[in-house]
Amino acid sequence: MQDRVRITVTDHVADVKLIRSDKMNALDPAMFAGIADAIAQLADMAEVRCVVMSGEGRAFCAGLDMASMASGGSGASLADRTHGDANLPQHVAWGWRTLPMPVIAAVHGVAFGGGFQIMSGADIRIASPHTRFAIREVHWGLVPDMAGIALWRGIARDDVLRELTYTAREFEGPEALALGFVTRLADDPWAEAHALAKQIAARNPEAVRGSKKLFNLQPDLDSAAILQAESDVQLGVIRRPNQIEAVMANMQKRAAAFVD
Repeated sequence: MQDRVRITVTDHVADVKLIRSDKMNALDPAMFAGIADAIAQLADMAEVRCVVMSGEGRAFCAGLDMASMASGGSGASLADRTHGDANLPQHVAWGWRTLPMPVIAAVHGVAFGGGFQIMSGADIRIASPHTRFAIREVHWGLVPDMAGIALWRGIARDDVLRELTYTAREFEGPEALALGFVTRLADDPWAEAHALAKQIAARNPEAVRGSKKLFNLQPDLDSAAILQAESDVQLGVIRRPNQIEAVMANMQKRAAAFVD
């Protein structure tokens, strides 16, 4: 993992960086494996309350390294469900959504194809106005198959998704924001993402994780099941020490001291 992805944890925030900058962080077999390893590590890090994901160098992620793919592909079976419901290429995007803590993508340069789908796995996406985006797969005669179709539900309109997929056209930050792919624009997405992560990390981690669980459940449940899930999650949070600490800290106008 070390030659493709780097994780640094400070004050409960994990900074996750794709570090294949000489190739604009394009996806080769080692990058697929490195991202999957990073997701596995983060899943077991109880002290991490928020993740910031970004790319080193000129780009977030340029998508598939086509030269690498031409010489042997990703090395992963598309048919085998190797990571729960997902295969490996799907997991490197879908896995961010399944992590218990929120993930913020800080996006600059380009986010094409697989890179766009990885970005879409984040809970929140902050991008530079000049970032270039594309659902790029049809350009190469392929379909988007790295969990994008599942992740884009609720993010953008169906007809917009179809148009961008069928044409593979590029678009930039302001259009991405208007269409819902990006949460906000910032001249320095990484700094903006870390400022937001610091705010999230200061909240009750059990409440934040419970809220993410509810948002992850809601696309696939009916109203009755969602209402029940709200109650179930709340019962796991309310009157626990961290929730009591949140109340006391607010009343005493001090920073809360939560236990992970």
